[in-house]
Amino acid sequence: MFFLAFVAEPEPSAVTVIKAIVFDFDGVLADSEMLHLQVYRDLLGPSGVTITTEQYYERYLGSDDEGVFKQVVIDHGLLLADEEIELLIAEKARRFEALVSTTNVMYTGASACVRALAPEWPLGIASGARRSEIELMLRGAGLADAFNFIVAAGDTDNGKPAPDPYLRAAELHGVPPGECVAIEDSHAGLDSARAAGMRTIGLATTYPRDTLTADVVVDSLDEITPALVRRVG
Repeated sequence: MFFLAFVAEPEPSAVTVIKAIVFDFDGVLADSEMLHLQVYRDLLGPSGVTITTEQYYERYLGSDDEGVFKQVVIDHGLLLADEEIELLIAEKARRFEALVSTTNVMYTGASACVRALAPEWPLGIASGARRSEIELMLRGAGLADAFNFIVAAGDTDNGKPAPDPYLRAAELHGVPPGECVAIEDSHAGLDSARAAGMRTIGLATTYPRDTLTADVVVDSLDEITPALVRRVG
């Protein structure tokens, strides 16, 4: 008598279907971080504060303007009232927008990347930058029509690395965070996206790729194709 042995095949692993993409802005689409640093230096220099490039990357990058100024006050023991910080934030915005209005600050490949992904998924932005700054740069690059929404500085109770900006982005997309991919360059941004429950693509434009914790890490926007996004899911 013969017995047939049936071996059950393993269940296929669950695959997340990606339904939306959320971009960070500075350091991802816009090569603007050194412009931010330049304005911070110009404003804080008269107070005797010097921010090196290394300090900026280690302590301040990824925060919005309010977060940067408040951290600088703590780090340097400055005696600034909230009203004075608000004036610094407003002046920083004015000077930064004057800088970016006269030059194209978008990364090479930003437009091609966005235009390749937009037919496949709805796109949004979650950034610590001011809305007016983001809109100004998007208009200059002809990309304002490619994004369904912008979550900018002040739009959530807490900025990155808290999950609030990415949770708000998923809400605006109308899909669960786990079905979104976040594209980020900074440690704070990746922490924020992961805490929100999103899949992540790390872009090594700001920090060495081996320091980025993400589902996938790439060196340039040219590598972020629809096929790559599907693999992240």
